[in-house]
Amino acid sequence: MLDLVSLRRDFHRHPEVGFTEFRTASKVVEILTSLGYEVLYGQEAIDGDSRRGLPSEAVLEATYERALRDGANPAIVEKMRGGYTAVIGVKKGKAPGPTVAFRFDMDALPVLESTEQDHFPQANGFRSHYEGNMHACAHDGHTTIGLGLAEALAAGDFSGTLKLIFQPAEEGVRGAYAIVEKGHLDDVDYIFCNHLGVNVPLGEVHGGSYGFLATTKMMAHFYGVSSHAGASPEQGKNALLGAATALLNIHAIPRFSTGDTRINVGVLEGGTAANIIPAYAKMVVETRSITEEVNAELENRVRNIIAHSAAMHELDYKIEVVGGAIPINYDVEMAELALEEAEQVEGFHSFKHGEYNSMGSEDASFMIKRVQDRGGKGTYMAIGTDIPAPHHHPKFDIQEEVLPRSVALLNRIARRLLK
Repeated sequence: MLDLVSLRRDFHRHPEVGFTEFRTASKVVEILTSLGYEVLYGQEAIDGDSRRGLPSEAVLEATYERALRDGANPAIVEKMRGGYTAVIGVKKGKAPGPTVAFRFDMDALPVLESTEQDHFPQANGFRSHYEGNMHACAHDGHTTIGLGLAEALAAGDFSGTLKLIFQPAEEGVRGAYAIVEKGHLDDVDYIFCNHLGVNVPLGEVHGGSYGFLATTKMMAHFYGVSSHAGASPEQGKNALLGAATALLNIHAIPRFSTGDTRINVGVLEGGTAANIIPAYAKMVVETRSITEEVNAELENRVRNIIAHSAAMHELDYKIEVVGGAIPINYDVEMAELALEEAEQVEGFHSFKHGEYNSMGSEDASFMIKRVQDRGGKGTYMAIGTDIPAPHHHPKFDIQEEVLPRSVALLNRIARRLLK
C-alpha cells in the first residue's frame, strides 16, 4: 500500500517546474504501471506543438540529466525528453459505462524555499533539494492524491472507464491546453479537478469554485540596433526604450465597464552596458478578465501598443503567447454530488456549494470546457487545509492529514459515477 506522506515528501524534495517534471512523471508512470493501468506518456499524452512557454533546450536537457541522477527511470524519461512530461493512466472497468476523469497538476514553482526551523519541511528533513525551486502551491499533494486514487481503484471493480490525468506546467497556465489538443478529453463524460488550500480551512470542502479569470500570457521581443551611446547614439535603435514605452502605455489601458480586468508587465529585460544602445529587449505581460470577451479586447490593445511602441523607435518585434486560461463554469450537479460524498468521509465537517475563488486563473478550465462542449459535466473543487503562509510563499506548506481524506473523497466520487 502506498505511503502517501512519504510519497508527498519525496515529491516535495524534488520540485520540478513546468515541462521539466521528468523525475516526478517517471515515478507516476512507474506506480501506475505497477497498479495495472494502461499508461500514456511522452508524445502519446500531449500535443507538442500546442505547449506554451516551453523552457529552452538547454534547461530541458539539464533538468532531464538531473532527473536521471536522482533516480528517474531512464527508459521512461527518454520518451519525455524535450518536455513531454504529461502522464495519463487509464483503467477500464468490468462492464461498459461512462468515462470519468480526474486531473492532477505536478509542477513546482521557481521559489527559494525557507530554511527557517519553523518551516515544517525544513524541520523534518524534506525541504527542496533543488535550490530556487519549491512546491509552494500543493502540487506535490495533488500528485500524491492522484496516485492514491489510482491505487484505490486499481482492481477495476466498476463499470466504465477511469482516466487519471497528471498535468505538467499548470503554473503560468501552460500545460492543460496541449493535453486537450491531443484529444484526451474528447471521450470524457465527467471531469473533476481540485486544489488543496486556497484559503479553505482543514475539514472544509467546496464542491465548486468560480471567479477564475480568463488570461493571456505574452512574451514580446523587441529587436533594435546597437551603437555607441556616446560616440554615435543616433545610429542606434534602442530596443529597451521601445519596450519601456510599451510598458508605460500597457499600464495606462483603462479599466472596463463590462468586466473586472487585471494587467501586468512582470518582466522587462534588456541591455548590456551603460554605453551601449540596447539591441534587444524582452517583456512578459499578462492580461486577465472575468470574461473571455474582455480579456480578448485587452490582449488586442496590448498587441497594438507593442506594435506601435516598436514602430515609434524603428524596431522589429515578435509576440509569443506563452500561457492562457478561460473562466470555469462548473456544473451544479457535479458540485452537489461531490459534497454529498464528502459528507461520508471522516474528517470533513464543513460543506459549501460554490464559493468565489480569487486564486487567479486555472488552465484546467480548458479541460472542463472541452468536456462540457461535448455534452459532459465537470467541476473544480477546493479541499481545505490550513496553510502557514500564502500560496507561492517560501514557507507554504499543507497539512498531510488532508491526503488520505482527499483520496477517500475522490474514490467515492469515482465509484458513484462508475457503479
